[in-house]
Amino acid sequence: MAEKHVAVLMGGLSPERPVSLASGKACAGALEELGYRVSSVDVGRDIALRLAELKPDLAFNALHGPFGEDGTIQGILEYLQIPYTHSGVLASALAMDKAAAKIIAAAAGVHIAPSAVMNRFDLRAGHPLPLPYVVKPVREGSSFGVVIVREGAVPPALLYADDWRYGDEIMAEAYIPGRELTCAVMDGKALDVCEIVPDGGYSFYDYEAKYAPGGSKHVCPAKISSNIYQNIQRMSLAAHCALGCRGISRSDFRYDEQEGLLPVWLELNTQPGMTPTSLVPDIARASGYSFVDVVRFAAEDASCAR
Repeated sequence: MAEKHVAVLMGGLSPERPVSLASGKACAGALEELGYRVSSVDVGRDIALRLAELKPDLAFNALHGPFGEDGTIQGILEYLQIPYTHSGVLASALAMDKAAAKIIAAAAGVHIAPSAVMNRFDLRAGHPLPLPYVVKPVREGSSFGVVIVREGAVPPALLYADDWRYGDEIMAEAYIPGRELTCAVMDGKALDVCEIVPDGGYSFYDYEAKYAPGGSKHVCPAKISSNIYQNIQRMSLAAHCALGCRGISRSDFRYDEQEGLLPVWLELNTQPGMTPTSLVPDIARASGYSFVDVVRFAAEDASCAR
């Protein structure tokens, strides 16, 4: 691999910049271990010019959130004809749009929760769904802007405050109590299922619980019935294929054991985190793949027209 030059794209312009820098650093280290020549690129608005100057053989996309995960950087890489990792323009844009992704996933037989899409200022008129429910931005990641509206509460004023940074279009979704589960897809195959157990100090699996050391515990493989386990794998692969994803993705679920129903699919991440506390590396290890194995697969899978 010594002759192959990889540009690791990290940082970027979204609120997930710190996580992306950590993902990029870890992936760059693995790529160097594999023998690639690596250029770590902190992505700014001049990224097209910088890539044209670098002329890498491929781009390892370690960006998260808007601009890096929504089809934007993918379009730039397509224009420059630089092979890149993970999903292409359309799949990235669809998966980032939670409302569009739910419609497509449901059509593929994936079990979803009732929801409604609206302008955030519409919440002033009252509750859009029976309590409790979750409000989330339509196009954000890492639980930014997610609010749980519980029994007896009113829609929080922060959702229509002047300093809200996550766009005017939001989605209200029925709150599913119970367990937080996730499953990765790699190379067209569903890997193991992992349960996420946030530390007791966190009300749900928010940004801090995701990325702070000790913020959550990952139980891989998850201790659930084989029927539920297989259904999560089936739905993860179905969503990955229906949205047209490539490379690696990760689907998130909630499962209410008390109701005894199927797990509920929440969303799909086309650029899952690759930090020391991220889920995909743990899921991959449970499935027999090292961190370096995952990075190697992503790099060898890179292409255009994804």
